[in-house]
Amino acid sequence: MKVIRRDFQPDELHPLLKTNNFDGCVTVQVEQTEEETLQLITLANQNAFIKGVVGWIDLRNDNVSSRLEYFSSLKKLKGFRHIVQGEPSGFLSQQSFSRGVNKLSDFGFTYDLLLYHYQLPEALEFVKTIRNTKIVVDHIAKPSIRTNDIDAWKKHMKALAQYDNIYCKVSGMVTEAKWPGWKYDDFVPYLDVVVEAFGTDRLMYGSDWPVCLVAASYDQQFSIVQKYFEAFSSDEKDRILGGNARRFYNL
Repeated sequence: MKVIRRDFQPDELHPLLKTNNFDGCVTVQVEQTEEETLQLITLANQNAFIKGVVGWIDLRNDNVSSRLEYFSSLKKLKGFRHIVQGEPSGFLSQQSFSRGVNKLSDFGFTYDLLLYHYQLPEALEFVKTIRNTKIVVDHIAKPSIRTNDIDAWKKHMKALAQYDNIYCKVSGMVTEAKWPGWKYDDFVPYLDVVVEAFGTDRLMYGSDWPVCLVAASYDQQFSIVQKYFEAFSSDEKDRILGGNARRFYNL
């Protein structure tokens, strides 16, 4: 992990985006503090290519409505995330958390759901409680690609996709594979599942940069997605590589 144990700045990312023909990006929280959320918004305001920010607030707090009202004035803030993958079993079943996520749609915000594959049964119960808020599952719910486990993850992802407000982010795959030593074919069965489940209208590409650097360069991780979707139509590729993100995050 030492390769990512440092600060990364916008001027390191911008050339990678331009080289790969991306107009911009959405940056997503790392720390669970409002201070970092404000720092990310400052960076977005200083760098036009950062089109939006997914931040953090305590969605379980009784004052969540007032905090959301305040944050709704910050135009580049598009949604929120909590690092559920680091929480104990039962976190998503908290009524206070569901209440907070439900309030996001009142202010036009989205929610990024970050979790491991073994938390998907809990996530399925959670999404049943969410009425209107748009949710994107980060990193295809982190299946265990390195061990080729797919059956339970596949069943749960197909069940999640039955809810129209649930999207899926095609990202973070290389860190769940064998590194070093992963190969393109390792990812194909998992990509087949999410395409079948979510279609091309509810999938969006994400680089997971700089975290991806522990297992692959920016270009290497992007090449997996490029190769897989190469035979898709131009419209489908445009949606997956940008259009769906623009629509989901209201960029």
